[in-house]
Amino acid sequence: MSKLYFKYGAMNSGKSTILIQTAYNYEETGKKVILIKPAKDLKAKDKVSSRIGVSRKVDYLLKEDDSLVKIAEDEKNVNCILIDEAQFLTKKQVDEASYIANVLDIPVLCYGLRTDFKGNGFPGSIRLLEIADKLEELKTICSTPGCSRKGTFNVRYVNGKITCKGSQVAIDGKDNVTYKSVCPKCFYELQSKKKIK
Repeated sequence: MSKLYFKYGAMNSGKSTILIQTAYNYEETGKKVILIKPAKDLKAKDKVSSRIGVSRKVDYLLKEDDSLVKIAEDEKNVNCILIDEAQFLTKKQVDEASYIANVLDIPVLCYGLRTDFKGNGFPGSIRLLEIADKLEELKTICSTPGCSRKGTFNVRYVNGKITCKGSQVAIDGKDNVTYKSVCPKCFYELQSKKKIK
């Protein structure tokens, strides 16, 4: 029986690297995979790109009104569907991913963030946490100098300065926006300095 997986982690936890490696492992044994990422993710355009320098072209850039079920049914002999930046999926698309895994019997592996830079869940991530058959946290360490705790939160930097204001989605490299992972203690300390709730 196939499953819907949600492999989540903070920034720099290796999500994209693991996705690319998983695709390679399937294909090395002669199996067909489909790589998908939401079109909302402007980073790397039509590729899944890892910070360690590996990248791979996706098969589909998924728009908000695109159907995952239609993609799965149109493709032939698919052994696995891999979705990067799954936090940008709609609730309906996550429900479709569950249908694909549990009814069409094709494993669906989703990789993404659990929360945004304010500590709030993304709609796709919330739904994945609710209905995924298997959850797996991908770990990283806090980026704060001198701290070695597990990084589970994300902080946003604009022009090199931390901010807790702005819309939920602002992609790396656009308008000089970057992200780092931090532990909960450092996250709350940074929030209190910025006086953000």
